[in-house]
Amino acid sequence: MRLRSGLVLFLFAFGASGFAQKFPEHGDAAEPRNKGKLISLHFSLGAHLPGGDIASRFGMSGAFGGGVEFMTDNSFFAGADVQAVYGGNVKEDPLASLRTPDGYIIGNDRAIASVALRERGIYYGGSVGKLFPMKGTRRGVRASVGAGWLQHRIKVQDNRSVLTQITGDYIKGYDRLTGGFTLNQFIGWQQLGDQRRSNWFIGLELMQGFTETRRDWDFHEKKKLSGRRLDLLVGIKAAWTLPFYQTPGGEIVY
Repeated sequence: MRLRSGLVLFLFAFGASGFAQKFPEHGDAAEPRNKGKLISLHFSLGAHLPGGDIASRFGMSGAFGGGVEFMTDNSFFAGADVQAVYGGNVKEDPLASLRTPDGYIIGNDRAIASVALRERGIYYGGSVGKLFPMKGTRRGVRASVGAGWLQHRIKVQDNRSVLTQITGDYIKGYDRLTGGFTLNQFIGWQQLGDQRRSNWFIGLELMQGFTETRRDWDFHEKKKLSGRRLDLLVGIKAAWTLPFYQTPGGEIVY
């Protein structure tokens, strides 16, 4: 619910910034100031549905992050991006061997431990692409392809810190850390405002991770979780952009 509310607020902010440009005092009739080469920073928020092997481990996830990119005066771009992945729907139970027949885990204080499982991950990589602008503007369809590294794990959250079994290096036998080379594609809509006031993009993001376990042993399975995996993510990504334009004289403005 919190994830959906955050996305709604994020998109509302985009809409508000675009609407603000319609007022006469913002000078829509003025000469566009968004031409030429630029370096931009962006701050993103997204949500993904899982597919492939990762769908048996996690449910829907959220993501937030940022990146930097360089765009030429004819709207080709290249950049780097990082996203932190998080979620609360974990379908596998790496602690099953620690549970009683009733499903509880007993802590060091001989009381029932309060334990939660969470999804945590990270993606970082590079991409190249192009903005296909509408005539006379710098807003239009944005498309890119890229590659990087996707990594995810099960975070075991011991709310009262009463489980010696998951402290220190022991946690590595339970977190099922997984990672590998990943392809990334994006298609959506981007706006670089004529007067540099409204700058954002939103669209569909796809990831295909060719991953495998990064741990030597899993305590529950009593073996290494060997085998290649195909982890798929599909979702929506939205970002606010801070552009720095390079003028013909070499001056950078934003």
